[in-house]
Amino acid sequence: MIWGTFALIFAAAFTGASFYVNWVEQPARLKLDDEALLSEWGPSDSRGIALLAAYALLAAIAGFSAYFESQDERWAFGALVIILSWPYAFFLMTPLDNQIRGLRGPDVAAARALVRQWGLVESGLTGLGLVAVAFFAWVI
Repeated sequence: MIWGTFALIFAAAFTGASFYVNWVEQPARLKLDDEALLSEWGPSDSRGIALLAAYALLAAIAGFSAYFESQDERWAFGALVIILSWPYAFFLMTPLDNQIRGLRGPDVAAARALVRQWGLVESGLTGLGLVAVAFFAWVI
């Protein structure tokens, strides 16, 4: 059952980090002026992507390991849900991220609207994390 505990811990860490981005970092970021918002965006986004991707991968590995150990499908469902954050981020969030990173000069004013849109899309990661946590907590 140790794998299941790890799956729950990493999925909860993923969900907490994603929630933090939505409810703490995003509002603070949007209070900055356009230039500061963009200069903060790159380093913050790169670190956030790495952290969330690592938590999702570790939760999925632990969830699948718990499934193979116990044969309880709920572990596999939770692992699938949390690993869905990868294609979700790649196909829905990366295009917005690339647009934001590509803004220069007079286009900087468009950053605020794109960052707001990105924040709404990013809340989907929190939702995926919550569903995965629910599956893992249900089986424990």
